[in-house]
Amino acid sequence: MTAGAGRRLAELSGPALASTLTADSILVLPTGSIEHHGPHLPLATDLLMAELLAGRIVDQAAADGIDAWLLPSIAYAKSDEHAWAPGTFWIDAHTLLDTLIGIGRGVAETPARTIVFYNGHGGNVALLQVALRELRVRFGLRTFFMNVSIPAGETELGFGIHGGSGETSLAMHLRPDLVDLAGAVDATPAHLARFERIGFAGAPVQFGWTSDDFGTAGVIGDPTGANAETGAQLAADLVAEGVASLAEIAAFDPRPGGAA
Repeated sequence: MTAGAGRRLAELSGPALASTLTADSILVLPTGSIEHHGPHLPLATDLLMAELLAGRIVDQAAADGIDAWLLPSIAYAKSDEHAWAPGTFWIDAHTLLDTLIGIGRGVAETPARTIVFYNGHGGNVALLQVALRELRVRFGLRTFFMNVSIPAGETELGFGIHGGSGETSLAMHLRPDLVDLAGAVDATPAHLARFERIGFAGAPVQFGWTSDDFGTAGVIGDPTGANAETGAQLAADLVAEGVASLAEIAAFDPRPGGAA
């Protein structure tokens, strides 16, 4: 399904929005980044993943009877871990949080009561989680967060988090015209594998880092075996997971005796 399916909120007029949205409407906001992804991927990789996959999820969810709508994406976000690299454009944490609060204020003025962040950039995660409660407390909205979760490849020792196999394969499926595998090199930080507790997301101990800390020119993973077929399967899995998540969000009520 394509963007022509009619679920793009910004394409409505104001009166049409007011008469179309209801308390059951779910607004999905893609969040990405514009940042260094090595010589083989475009700066907009995270934005493309969030925006294009969110569009597919919304379209399929709507076809399944869920009143889902796509909001315009946030492109510039919390990417200062790549600030050393030309082509990275980022905003401060407080600026992004203020932006999200402003968007939440706008949502609260519509009949819709639910906003879902669909995120393609790891550097946004912590701040988006803060925003969930801010928008809940300030405006009484139902707030949710979903991430473009891509598993590490077999050769990446669990470290394929930036410009690696999965991300590159997904980009080759979504926008093959923007991928140049001639520039791909194995940039797995294998020397970190000796640490059992310290690592990236999911490890018992987290650490502050910038992407030039690892001697890998800002890429963290191994894109050399990436391919569009793997990307197509990843996309299909992510869309299916996203649609299933929106179905649960539509029915979710945390109160005792609420919806199952």
